[in-house]
Amino acid sequence: MSSVHGLLSTACRRLLSPGGAVGALNVALCRHVHAGFQRLQASTENASSAAERAQTQSSSNFRLLPPIPGEDSGLRWEGKKFEEIPIAHIKATYNNTHINVTTPENKALARTSCGTEGFKNAKKGTAIAAQTAAISAAAKATGKGVCHVRVVVKGLGPGRTAAIKGLTMGGLEVISITDNTPIPHNGCRPRKVRRM
Repeated sequence: MSSVHGLLSTACRRLLSPGGAVGALNVALCRHVHAGFQRLQASTENASSAAERAQTQSSSNFRLLPPIPGEDSGLRWEGKKFEEIPIAHIKATYNNTHINVTTPENKALARTSCGTEGFKNAKKGTAIAAQTAAISAAAKATGKGVCHVRVVVKGLGPGRTAAIKGLTMGGLEVISITDNTPIPHNGCRPRKVRRM
């Protein structure tokens, strides 16, 4: 910017020099050029400072991980904090999948499983059964005013990912997914291996 300012000032000096054509028109032209340059410089400074403020503000609000419990976050979903959003508990076993949508205070809003949706025997342990149960749970939860949910998954059954997909297909927006599968640290002795 300083080099442009220097070029403008030398051009104005040449116009106003005794050897050049001196007149009221040249003086007005120099004043107009200087005023325009000053306006341009002020607007670029304002724009750059506004961009820096917006960048720092957006980077301070953005987080890759959900907030730690008890930590305040600037993010809001329909005016609710992260801790105030309902939780969808998914328990995926090898034989069935249970979905329970609760409030943050653990009051049940909607509860379904593959068995309650009409699947029987071995079909309860399939991914399609889990997806159907999740769509039903999402429909019940949206009927009670739930739009956003946090998902907590427990278990290693085939309906883990299908249930999350079913919640989104049912009209709920998933904000975070937490895996809460219990992992033994060499606890109980496992059952004997099944011979086929």
